Amino acid sequence: MRTAFIGAVEGSAVALEALARAGMAPGLVVTLPPEAAHRHSDYVDLTPLARDCGSALLFTTDVNAPPVIEALRAFDTDLALVIGWSQICGPAFRASARIGAVGFHPAPLPRMRGRAVIPWTILLGETTTAASLFWLDEGVDSGPLLLQESIDVAENETARTLYIKQTGALARMLPKAVELVRAGTAPRIEQDHARATYCAKRTSEDGRIDWRLPASSALRLIRAVGDPYPGAFTAYKMRKLIIDAAEPFADSHRFIGLPGQVVSDTPCGFVVRCGDTGCLHVTAWRLDGEAQRPRLHAKLGMEAS
Repeated sequence: MRTAFIGAVEGSAVALEALARAGMAPGLVVTLPPEAAHRHSDYVDLTPLARDCGSALLFTTDVNAPPVIEALRAFDTDLALVIGWSQICGPAFRASARIGAVGFHPAPLPRMRGRAVIPWTILLGETTTAASLFWLDEGVDSGPLLLQESIDVAENETARTLYIKQTGALARMLPKAVELVRAGTAPRIEQDHARATYCAKRTSEDGRIDWRLPASSALRLIRAVGDPYPGAFTAYKMRKLIIDAAEPFADSHRFIGLPGQVVSDTPCGFVVRCGDTGCLHVTAWRLDGEAQRPRLHAKLGMEAS
């Protein structure tokens, strides 16, 4: 079976490594060129992995472009694996693979189709999610399911820890899925479209912290949009202050101040007052790439340039 692999992010690298370990390295890898790395905060250059696998390599920014379709047809593709590619694959792309194209989505399809699913999972307070492999169709994450694995979401889950859980599930599932396709026994379980929900796109600007919200809401945002994503941020002296990690502050009741005000320093960070009289203890941060600490009593949240 001739397999083509399309991807460009950390999860793509994990999947490609899993296939290689299973003796299922794809014959063709289609990926973004390094100069387009800005498209994904979790971009990974797959060139070294593809070469180690002995795969032919094709760079593109558009999988629906005629040169890509021609390459897939010339490769005589049986199965296309689209793992970590933020673009709808059109009819010509899907038709270029004899058996079909399989995609990955870090959600319990049919729920949470769409974009920025890992951040939304945490922001919504979900306690369970799933990793889904599905057959691509003309819709968005709407094709029949091939495999799905449930994942527990911890109370203190971060984007990074959930990303690791999702890519771990992907690494376990993908070789199984390819083997099922080879054997001609891969399921095509229709999704219940009446249960579908849709996640909207998020941008880096959506990580702006509103200190007027309760401390629990600010903390959830920090956990949801951090590494490998751009991160939650506020402003200090018109500069962008990225908050990488924070925790509830036990002595919040002892500090009086305005939302967004730095009310205390600690040996490992600083304490910020929130809108519900609760406080957050910030333990990891970056200010223009440096670990400079905002001064005591400063008011965070003015516009960053």
